[in-house]
Amino acid sequence: MITETIKAVSDSLQVVEHGAEDTSWIVHHILDSHELFGIIPLPEIHLFGLDMSITQHVVMMWLALIILVIAFTKTAKSYKISRAPKGVANFLEVLVLFVKDEIAKPTIGKGYEMFLPYLLTVFFFILTCNFLGLIPFMATASSNISVTASLAIISFFVVQIGGVIKNGFFGYFKGLIPHGVPTWLLPIMFVVELLGLVTKPFALAIRLFANMSAGHIVILALIGLIFILKTFIVVPVSIAFALFIYLLEILVALIQAYIFTMLSSLFIGMAVHQDH
Repeated sequence: MITETIKAVSDSLQVVEHGAEDTSWIVHHILDSHELFGIIPLPEIHLFGLDMSITQHVVMMWLALIILVIAFTKTAKSYKISRAPKGVANFLEVLVLFVKDEIAKPTIGKGYEMFLPYLLTVFFFILTCNFLGLIPFMATASSNISVTASLAIISFFVVQIGGVIKNGFFGYFKGLIPHGVPTWLLPIMFVVELLGLVTKPFALAIRLFANMSAGHIVILALIGLIFILKTFIVVPVSIAFALFIYLLEILVALIQAYIFTMLSSLFIGMAVHQDH
């Protein structure tokens, strides 16, 4: 990450020299790209007026998918050989049990098994995308608002489907309105509750997007101070703080995967068990 950052800032020196206030180079290296690693051009596909191009973040998601398929396939095979798997299989088992016992069970309660596969998929996918973004010359797909919004929309439909299956279509939406509300307030409360259903996935998308983008922006800004101020005095401070933020990003990558999964599970629990 630091190596990639220094290269990115060096490539942007000409932009910075035209004005210390120009920070467009930071945005350029945070946003998605049609070039892989900034070198390999990716195909641009336009279908029926829609941009279906393969971008760097799409490649990162594919890579995350491949890594997870290989890791869990080997883990599944290891259980056939030994009841006590070691190495990667043991690490994955710890995370699976964590999601099951610390997230799904407490927040959903009875019937959590139905939603556990989805929660595990979301957790490991976000976690893998986050960690891929910490590798030099890679990109963080979870810092793309389109990716986080898609994940949030999927969670939204899982929540609604879970609530309808458990309570019935009319029973679920009837349960959204608190008991004891005056009749004349019912239309207003129904609209408010519907807006609440929409704001939950919106919050999920923005939280993940903002947190995964913020760390990269801070690191780029800290390294950029060296070139903007044009003095070696700030080099030790900038590098030290950039390394600190980079190490903090490792913790953030874990926390954000946990928070997204935990909130999704909490929303599912609220929809499934409306009477509790």
